[in-house]
Amino acid sequence: MESKKELSTEQREELLATLKGRFEKNMSRHSGLDWAKIQARLEANTGKLWSLHEMERTGGEPDVIGHDTKTGEYIFYDCSAESPNGRRSLCYDRAAWEARKEHKPENNAVDTAAAIGIELLTEEQYRDLQKLGKFDTKTSSWVKTPPEIRKLGGATYCDRRYDHVFWYHNGADSYYAARGFRGSLRV
Repeated sequence: MESKKELSTEQREELLATLKGRFEKNMSRHSGLDWAKIQARLEANTGKLWSLHEMERTGGEPDVIGHDTKTGEYIFYDCSAESPNGRRSLCYDRAAWEARKEHKPENNAVDTAAAIGIELLTEEQYRDLQKLGKFDTKTSSWVKTPPEIRKLGGATYCDRRYDHVFWYHNGADSYYAARGFRGSLRV
């Protein structure tokens, strides 16, 4: 019996074809990396392949952005032009969601990322992503919030405006139709 976090052969083949096509189309994001090695690693890590499928399904357009030579892991980020459409209108975390008395969003960014099996980008990772292209020119994305800010009720997000990357704060319980989150996955 197929578990919830497994892909069918057809889904796996379709996802690998999509990832390979994106990889080949965006070589500037990962120059010097070999798709065959990445695909072999993906095929050996079916749980991570499921996470990539969820990143894709929710609009993240995941792509390889690096390789950790110490661990051998390939690093994927959501590379959609705007914050993933299927992961918007979320407050920051469960505590923020529970604190809302009215008009609760469907979910929160931290729990959604965990359910997919990915991590929210940090501010530094977000800035690194922006070196690979222009992302979030019309939307914004929650990023991993430093504990000292979160403890005081805030959360942080980033976007790109006026050809600059900005890091902002908001109440963690806020949510907007144009704010989602971007994730990372190491395979």
